[in-house]
Amino acid sequence: MSELKQRIEKLAQWLVESRYIVVFTGAGISTESGLRDFRGPDGLWTRRDKGLDTPMQDFIGAEPNTGHQAILELQKLGKLTFLISQNVDNLHLKSGIRPEILAELHGNLARVRCVACEFKMDRVEGEKECPLCGGKLVSTVVNFGDSLPVKDLEESYKHSQNCDLFIVVGSSLVVYPAADMPAVAIEAGAKLVIINQGETPFDEHAQLRFFEPIGEVLPPTVTRLQELLT
Repeated sequence: MSELKQRIEKLAQWLVESRYIVVFTGAGISTESGLRDFRGPDGLWTRRDKGLDTPMQDFIGAEPNTGHQAILELQKLGKLTFLISQNVDNLHLKSGIRPEILAELHGNLARVRCVACEFKMDRVEGEKECPLCGGKLVSTVVNFGDSLPVKDLEESYKHSQNCDLFIVVGSSLVVYPAADMPAVAIEAGAKLVIINQGETPFDEHAQLRFFEPIGEVLPPTVTRLQELLT
């Protein structure tokens, strides 16, 4: 068995044994959908720092990839307690993730929220008032300097504190307060798994580390999990 397969086997075993699993995703999970990450070898910030152009992202045309589908399969298997995402690309919801187990810390380009009652809904052309309370509808996307959505942030902290397995997928873990979550999980005694091609500040704390592409790790892990559960 190759060294990668051994690590995949261990992760699959941990997924079987764990009772409270939280997955945390960053821009890296969407690169296989044609969207650039930020700090990867060809990421947006990397290109900017090299003086290269930063092409527009086709968020509307992007579709969930095998990484998103693998996380969806965890949901179907009853193995996903909560999903925390830094992404605004709507691909988790597009894949079929239930909104009630998803915290989108930086918002979602395809959704709006009410400033009065915090109700969220899909963006509808021309819709400006909340159908529940009549409050003003604004984009859910969090811009630099804006506060993160309170409910999503509180739920992220709560689930991170209670999990026994915390899996980071495609995040450099340098943007705070989102990157607080793995620290909270570690302090609570959870196992930390990181799947990211670039280094992160939490690498030395991870019990299992994958530098391989997400598509080479998550889908075969979930396939092995399915075998172990049957």
